[in-house]
Amino acid sequence: MTFARTLTAAAALALLGVSFSAQAYDGDWKRGRVYYRSVCTSCHTSQSGHAFAPNEKTKAEWAAYLQADKHAKGKDTVKQYISKQYRASIKAQNKAAEKFADTPDQELFEDIKAFVTKGAKDGDSPAGCS
Repeated sequence: MTFARTLTAAAALALLGVSFSAQAYDGDWKRGRVYYRSVCTSCHTSQSGHAFAPNEKTKAEWAAYLQADKHAKGKDTVKQYISKQYRASIKAQNKAAEKFADTPDQELFEDIKAFVTKGAKDGDSPAGCS
């Protein structure tokens, strides 16, 4: 009887572990803020002279932009600038790229998405590029 209870409890714990590991990653807006401000903002400022603050778009506009995955009016992709390959190419000049060198691309994408959503015009804390 005790063995059956132990076996049942172990099976229940195993099932709980599977359900927790199957959940999607919930973006860390603070980590997204560090990357966005250190990598995205610095590049936009040096390349175009204008940084794009999260509060320049609504949450829906950011969602559509990230879903479309078109950067520079479709010349390249947003995910290109979040990739490990890109981070490796700029890590000598950018501490945030170095800091997040081993972060999985999708996690970093979700982090940035969480930050721009929180900082959007209609977000919880509209954010500029300071």
